[in-house]
Amino acid sequence: MPVETNQNVKPEPFASNANTPVKKRVFSGIQPTGNLHLGNYLGALRNWEETQAMYDNFFCIVDLHAITLPIDPKELHQSIRQLAAIYLATGLDTRYCKLFIQSHVHEHAEMSWILECFTPMGWLNRMTQFKSKAGENTDSVPTGLYCYPALMAGDILLYHTNYVPVGDDQRQHVEFTRDLAQRFNSHYGQEIFTIPEAQIREVGARIMSLDNPSNKMSKSDP
Repeated sequence: MPVETNQNVKPEPFASNANTPVKKRVFSGIQPTGNLHLGNYLGALRNWEETQAMYDNFFCIVDLHAITLPIDPKELHQSIRQLAAIYLATGLDTRYCKLFIQSHVHEHAEMSWILECFTPMGWLNRMTQFKSKAGENTDSVPTGLYCYPALMAGDILLYHTNYVPVGDDQRQHVEFTRDLAQRFNSHYGQEIFTIPEAQIREVGARIMSLDNPSNKMSKSDP
């Protein structure tokens, strides 16, 4: 039985009707891996639900990000279904939000490839999240994890996003996206991409692990 989300989600520009106030656009997503934790709710889902009527929202289940590390296909499929149910149970309303699965919109993969071809390796080498996940085993880490920032940038830029609600640990990725969009626009001499801003709330920006309060809460360290 397929997951029911918004149908035919496609990248689209801002509405052009001059008589209709244009809401700022928001994009964000959660990986369908592991079990959601308190940090996911306080740092993401609760904020999405509380502000959804204020913005033009695109909330995604980012399954392409989930396969940057090995995952069982059956487990991934089940996790996608569970996360879709959680999105709706949290109170996200399809009158205000477009809810969809990342891989169902092929432009995400296409945009990622275009941006990877335009991204200097030095920029990727500076990404701290890759260093923390790869550890000392960089030779055996999948290239998908290394190129993760370009995929995330593609997700954001595809929809002319104004605001990206993220936790403090994702701030660098949004800065990467901004730099890449500005580089692209400058190279082609056109405002092709909207320059997004990170939307980081004081409450829930960095929820610490209950098992080890010195570490940020994660699915592997709740």
